[in-house]
Amino acid sequence: MHKSEEDQSMMVLRYGKAVLLGGGLALAVSLLVLLLAAVGISRGLLSGELQTQLAIVSCVAGSFFGGLTAVRRCPARGLLVGLAVGGVLFLLQLTIGLLLYDTLALESGGVGLLFGALCGGAAAGILGRNGKKGVAKGKKHRAKKRG
Repeated sequence: MHKSEEDQSMMVLRYGKAVLLGGGLALAVSLLVLLLAAVGISRGLLSGELQTQLAIVSCVAGSFFGGLTAVRRCPARGLLVGLAVGGVLFLLQLTIGLLLYDTLALESGGVGLLFGALCGGAAAGILGRNGKKGVAKGKKHRAKKRG
């Protein structure tokens, strides 16, 4: 019983490390997309009225790429890992917002950022899992049936 507790604690640590790494990468990608959007707005390629939509798109893109990184490290629970990465990204954005500004105003686009982060992470969790394990099981199962 002691051995299984150690295995479970190692699994939790591995998943936690993957989620935090994915959340950090998601924040970096999100900031990069926001930087590109700011350059596009300053050059006149994008309208300045699209700020909220561009922020949500950057959140989706960041959590998707961060979620892919985390899901590839822990593919067994891909959807939960992807959603956790989206949650970590939102919490990082919320923390940075609280440090830089005096007030917390979720009604001015915060809910959209939350859903964008969760949707990007969920998409990574669904699309990022390897189908190789299921294919390998199917091939072995068919081989056993024939032979």
